[in-house]
Amino acid sequence: MTGNAAAVTIAEEDRARADLYDFLAAILARPPEAALLERIAALQGDATPIGAAIGTLAGLAARTRPAAAEAEFNALFVGIGRGELVPYASYYLTGFLNEKPLAQLRRDMERHRISRVRGVHEPEDGIASLMEMMAGLIDGRFAGPAGLEAQRTFFNRHIAPWAAHFFADLEGAQASVLYAAVGTLGRTFMEVETEAFRLAGG
Repeated sequence: MTGNAAAVTIAEEDRARADLYDFLAAILARPPEAALLERIAALQGDATPIGAAIGTLAGLAARTRPAAAEAEFNALFVGIGRGELVPYASYYLTGFLNEKPLAQLRRDMERHRISRVRGVHEPEDGIASLMEMMAGLIDGRFAGPAGLEAQRTFFNRHIAPWAAHFFADLEGAQASVLYAAVGTLGRTFMEVETEAFRLAGG
């Protein structure tokens, strides 16, 4: 996704949120290469639910070779015809691709001045794209940082209705090993974001 805003300074907590959204976008968009696996393996978890998920993922990354990660990614998301999972909002919410959720997303993308990268032909409502969009709304890469209400509206409209379900499916998918931990991290993060937005809404 592309935008027009220059880099801006945001709160440390929001930077951490944007970084986690960006990480999920990266590992869900393509198989992790050796450099990314090494960076994940070096991460340190903590006693929080997200920290525990990061610690588990780091341990798995340390034992995963790039070829194995690529084979797992392909089995989950590519396959012969299609992978074990179909990581698109329209599919999760309607059972079909390119349905009403995608049209609604495109309207909101235009509102937030988010453009699809040229040459990319996948529907914009893929989980990786939505994670990247949420990161961009937080850190201001599109049209300046979105306020909390705008973030909450986007999250509740395009992510909350299905992302936790997707991540839970990823945790339990037959082909998931490394990506089972990605699923745990994603599901836990979605739960934290959902509750934070609920509390912030009063």
